[in-house]
Amino acid sequence: MFGKTHSIFTSLLLIIIFFVGSSDAATFKSGLLTGYSNGFSFELRSGLSQFAQGFPFQFELGIGYTSLDPGSAADARRIFINDATNGDPEKSGRIWDFRFDFLYGVNWLGFGDTYVYAGPRLALFNGNFKFIGGNEDFDITNDQWGLGVGLKSFFPMSRRFDLVISAGTDYYFSNSMSGHDTVYSPDGEDINARNDYNFDDADEAINQPKFRLNLMMGFVYRF
Repeated sequence: MFGKTHSIFTSLLLIIIFFVGSSDAATFKSGLLTGYSNGFSFELRSGLSQFAQGFPFQFELGIGYTSLDPGSAADARRIFINDATNGDPEKSGRIWDFRFDFLYGVNWLGFGDTYVYAGPRLALFNGNFKFIGGNEDFDITNDQWGLGVGLKSFFPMSRRFDLVISAGTDYYFSNSMSGHDTVYSPDGEDINARNDYNFDDADEAINQPKFRLNLMMGFVYRF
């Protein structure tokens, strides 16, 4: 999934670069933002504006990485593996996300160049759970589509560099969660479900994306 999504993202970025090269008025910008998105997060952003006369929107593509708490190790073991309790739990979680946004300029805040943005999202969640001394080391994964909205302001620092402040929220649609040889699906089509557990139990135990608050700040360079 990651390789396929990366290819889609690369293709879209090449399309942006093509527009920049074929239009004298087009502006291409790219930069790095960091902050909070249900955990420590950073993202690379590339955008295009003024590529068509009179067109009111800008485009942005982004790829982000977030480190977060993946959920309850004990519950994950019971729901996806077995009822054993031995071993010392260790856990780590990450999300790779891809986003495409339309930006529309507004004058709501009265400072900087401020835009409303909205667009689709794809999040690739991975939670790793280890039980040291308990002989368990497993991943729980989940790929989800979503939608996001927010506000973003650009503050010029020089002719080429801007400071960027962004605040928004994303919503992700439920999708199947996989761990070890077990899959829990929101439509009830589970595979090797343990005991009487179902998707709701897995959903409560694991911190895969649902709502994400995004508070980011960084810098962009205008080419």
